[in-house]
Amino acid sequence: MHLNDLKPAPGSRRARRRVGRGIGSGFGKTAGRGHKGQRARSGGYHKIGFEGGQMPLQRRLPKRGFTSPTRDATPEIRLSDIQKMGAEHIDLAALKAAGVVPRGALGAKLIVSGKLTRKVTVKGIGVSKGARAAVEAAGGSLVDIKERPQPKPVEKKEIKAPAAKGAEAAPAKSAGEAPRDKGADKAKGGEKARGAEKGKGGEQQAKGADKGGAKKG
Repeated sequence: MHLNDLKPAPGSRRARRRVGRGIGSGFGKTAGRGHKGQRARSGGYHKIGFEGGQMPLQRRLPKRGFTSPTRDATPEIRLSDIQKMGAEHIDLAALKAAGVVPRGALGAKLIVSGKLTRKVTVKGIGVSKGARAAVEAAGGSLVDIKERPQPKPVEKKEIKAPAAKGAEAAPAKSAGEAPRDKGADKAKGGEKARGAEKGKGGEQQAKGADKGGAKKG
């Protein structure tokens, strides 16, 4: 047998169906597409999952949970992962070399999961409070640890009650000035008003007397 004698197994490769080549071929006229309809037209194809306009299955089913698109940017590392590593200095490069984090990771964070019994030096990655305590308890140390900045406490502002409308600002009182008596002020005002009314009445009586004397003369 030669290379030019090699052929596919019988029946493994069938001839391509030639449609639209006359009635005698069995696939003439409509070329196997049938009469009318969406799939009988050219360009009558919609996206995968289209169900003729009704609500498609991928939208009818309930959705739960959330997958972060940046979950691989800062993966979490267990204490047991560091325990299995042979390196004493644990940083992002060492984690990538050991295959603990993906190659495209931008950072990492050490969390409490598993046990750590050997002395290691953790450098340049995030560490939780429990993981920090576990590393220090095993005799290790932490260098250039990336800590999340804590938010500043919000200062509470005192809310002042709004002043009443139409109220005028009271004049500043001097240190030696005695408090004024409102009753005395009202009495003085009443006396002034009465004196003014009496003066007006005397003037009117005098004018009437002058007019009467002039008429008699």
